[in-house]
Amino acid sequence: MLIAADIGNTNIVIGFFKDGNFLFSRRLHTGPPQSVDEYEMLLRGMLFAFNRDLDTAESGVVASVVPELTGVFIELLKRITGQKPLIVDHALKLGIRIETDFPEKVGHNRIANAVAAYHQHRTSLIVIDCGTATTFDVIRSDGVFEGGLICPGMLISAEALYSRAAQLFQVNLDKPEQLIGKNTTESMQSGIFNGYCAMIEALVVKIAEDLRKRNQPEPKVIITGGHATKISEYLPDAAIEENLTLTGLSLIHLLNQK
Repeated sequence: MLIAADIGNTNIVIGFFKDGNFLFSRRLHTGPPQSVDEYEMLLRGMLFAFNRDLDTAESGVVASVVPELTGVFIELLKRITGQKPLIVDHALKLGIRIETDFPEKVGHNRIANAVAAYHQHRTSLIVIDCGTATTFDVIRSDGVFEGGLICPGMLISAEALYSRAAQLFQVNLDKPEQLIGKNTTESMQSGIFNGYCAMIEALVVKIAEDLRKRNQPEPKVIITGGHATKISEYLPDAAIEENLTLTGLSLIHLLNQK
């Protein structure tokens, strides 16, 4: 069994694979770092709930954008599997080429998303990850990762609004019932949610136009991340891939077996 760890700024997502097939995943709040022993107990609990045991784990792979947790999970998966886990890196065999100014600085999760999306679709792609930050990654039809855009996530935008405006407060970030708010709460909900969705819609149009100008096929849009289902109706032709990052980690691990 392969354990894949996607360590993000808000959540740690742990995925379990057997012979390349996805089994299940669980989320942990990133929060303050815990000890290796504490994370091991959490992993054992996850597996126990699915009638599985850590002794069946043979290998691990890690993508991390939280440096202080990277070492903890390397030690954790090494203890569990008996071997050091694979750490996602631009220099690994990926099945795509990363052609950015500084490939070594591309986020591990973005690499994993691009690998999974291109492996599945083999065409030009816009991959949107709606997490703490919202990333738009652009992959050409020949498998070249060109780069993309990094924008504030919905929660970051909301928190900035609360913290900088003395009379505003936290509100639910689900889709409001109507566009035009009749009170402060409704107005904030609509502004945050609809403003976020409008940003994504507009940027998809601009990126697709840029790709067409360079004789690329009409790009396929893939959405993943915590807010993916909330915005899916605004991009009806897009595919929602809830486990895109974990799938990419499994593929990277497979491509780099000795």
